Amino acid sequence: MNENQHTEWKESWHDKYLEWLCAFANAQGGVLEVGRNDKGKMVGLDNAERLMEELPNKLRDLLGIVADINLLEENGQSYVQIVVEPYPVAISYRGKYHYRSGSTKQVLTGAALDRFLLGKTGKRWDAAPVPRVGVGDLDAESLIRFRKRATHTNRLEKDVLDEDNVGLIEKLRLTEGRYLKRAAILLFHPDPERFFTGAAVRIGYFEGETDLRYQDEICGDLFMQVNTTMDLLLTKYLKATISYEGIQRIETYPVPERALREAVLNAIVHRDYAIPAHIQIRIYADRLQIWNPGELPEGWSLEKLLGRHPSQPFNPDVANAFFRAGEIETWGRGIQRILEACREADTPEPDIRVESDGLWIDFPFSKAYRNSIGPGDGTFEASAATTQEKILALLREDPELTRKALAEHIGITLSGVKYHLANLRKAGRIRRVGSARKGRWEIMDDDHL
Repeated sequence: MNENQHTEWKESWHDKYLEWLCAFANAQGGVLEVGRNDKGKMVGLDNAERLMEELPNKLRDLLGIVADINLLEENGQSYVQIVVEPYPVAISYRGKYHYRSGSTKQVLTGAALDRFLLGKTGKRWDAAPVPRVGVGDLDAESLIRFRKRATHTNRLEKDVLDEDNVGLIEKLRLTEGRYLKRAAILLFHPDPERFFTGAAVRIGYFEGETDLRYQDEICGDLFMQVNTTMDLLLTKYLKATISYEGIQRIETYPVPERALREAVLNAIVHRDYAIPAHIQIRIYADRLQIWNPGELPEGWSLEKLLGRHPSQPFNPDVANAFFRAGEIETWGRGIQRILEACREADTPEPDIRVESDGLWIDFPFSKAYRNSIGPGDGTFEASAATTQEKILALLREDPELTRKALAEHIGITLSGVKYHLANLRKAGRIRRVGSARKGRWEIMDDDHL
């Protein structure tokens, strides 16, 4: 016999064990038996009848709960069994919230406590209201881009998309009374990290485990984070092998683009934003790793995550907006889609790990790929410099090219063009002359610097 999620043994009673009953009430319920040692062996109680009189009052007065308390006998020895049901409200003992996880008891604090208390009210973290921020503070361009995406998916009625911004936000259920929900800020505010520390993505290229060669931090609304992250991975961090079918040029990445995008979406949509840590994407010569701060739904195991399972998003309101925009599905098939894409591309399947501090997905690169991009091999193109030189070349030919035109010429998204233009301006290689709509780009040659 072993202690587990629902079972705890104590040789004798001490009032501090009310913490364990509190933990059972806050989790899935459980049974505490007094009169057994930690191996489950019966040792009996001398004061069992007194406990039967005292414990109901202590549970009522100190925890605010009622439990079944039974006086039982085994091998001629008496013991007390306390059966606690899971409670729909949060239970505290002396101002602290205890929670049963596996065969251990945890004191909930910080982000975990916030998430727990919201859950007991039937809400998730992303549904909590935020004061002193309104629809007028959201990025109008981001809302325009959302409407364009949703128009092609037919997942929102046309009359909803024709609403003004206030109406659209309400129809997406991103308000709580007169306040915006946290999800609205993550989805459409130009700077979510102003409100939620760590609401961004960090990408780094490593030589070995500790030698960071270069890195980027991607901020902005969550839709922009997805697109910019993908652009950077494909144009700066990952090296594509080049082949040709007739005159058609074929670029092959070590991780299939479809699998990579699904993994990035999963990390951004389903991470725990209450934890003040960035999503991390680490690229090495032989693998790509994605870590996001979060945890599986209660009662889930890694086996359930990898198998067929229903959709249970960590951030339901965020996930709903991404679904309406056609970015994700709602069938719980994200992991399966990643695995299928890797099999179809004949690349190694990723290793998925659930750890105490978050979720990892590791994409190993095949041996054939690693050999094909060895030192001195000129069959790949993958650097920010290459993309930025393409932008400069296009602007030399036509300084009035729009971001949309640049994106179409180069084959990256508008978010990617915006990122590279910002870096070129920061480096002093270009500047904008005139208005944002009717201006032109000026190349800063050496004589300007």
